Amino acid sequence: MMLLPHLSRRQVLASAASLVAAPAMAGLFGSAAQGAGMPLGPSMPTHYRFKLGRFEVTNILDAGPVLDGPWPIVGQDRPQAEVEELMRQSLLPERKFRPGFTPTIVNTGKELVLFDTGNGENGFVPRPNGGWLANLLGPAGFAPEQIDVVVLTHAHADHIGGLIEGGRPLFPNARYAIGDVEFNFWSSEDRLAAPRSDNEYVSAKLFARNVVPLAERTSFIKPGGDVVPGIRAVEAYGHTPGHLAFHIESEGKQLLVWGDCAHHEVASLAYPEWHAFFDMDKAKGAETRQHIYDMVATDRLPVAGYHTSFPSLGFVERKDRGYRWLPISYQFSL
Repeated sequence: MMLLPHLSRRQVLASAASLVAAPAMAGLFGSAAQGAGMPLGPSMPTHYRFKLGRFEVTNILDAGPVLDGPWPIVGQDRPQAEVEELMRQSLLPERKFRPGFTPTIVNTGKELVLFDTGNGENGFVPRPNGGWLANLLGPAGFAPEQIDVVVLTHAHADHIGGLIEGGRPLFPNARYAIGDVEFNFWSSEDRLAAPRSDNEYVSAKLFARNVVPLAERTSFIKPGGDVVPGIRAVEAYGHTPGHLAFHIESEGKQLLVWGDCAHHEVASLAYPEWHAFFDMDKAKGAETRQHIYDMVATDRLPVAGYHTSFPSLGFVERKDRGYRWLPISYQFSL
């Protein structure tokens, strides 16, 4: 995701429902004990871990705001009422939704591989409503110094914002990986020539600050290339020019980390041809969704979907002329 051009980040998060994460943060990071019978405030899980063959996978919640939408974030080319009707039929709020913002850590037994770094200090969802990864690594069992590889599916602010903390790399011992097409696009001086109010300029400026300084420690990968044994890049262009998904396999068990192949677990899948506001190439983004959804439905692959509801894990099945997201239940516990 990137910021809607007609809304400031503050305006997006200022709606009454958007700050549901703020009370929850008190529980996440500690608060004074309350008297018996007093409301404790909202609570939510902040990490989810499961086995995948010999690998171990942990999803960590980086943000939890309720936003306006899902129209036009999904269904930008459709009438607003049509998207709202789909929400109504799905027993969901018509004009509010809470996307996941969910980095994934894969422990291969030899290395800790982190996919995307969340919002950090300067991402799409500012603190205290986002940028939680740095503080939630510890409760999930990790220290930033332990991360061996940081993989970026793409270079939008809610995926690269957490690379730098306090002016220094949050993951000081890591090497990095990003698609070569993605890096070349965002590192071009042409991106910084865009109007300062343009999303492209905002993303390029953050990229120059957070990603370019790490270039000497970065591998530039192509679709089909391996990040480490058992983790392979998959082309998913359209959302950004070099957006990648990643196929993970251990002892025959598989998972697809698909980045931003969906911005809403109902609307994106029910109508993959609907335009997504944040897709830089609308037609290519729709083509990629159709291809990726068909692949995971056919192969019955579990998916880590960055913007689906936490724990952001599920399966995809064909339904009518589109697809349906099936959140995980106990599949990974057996």
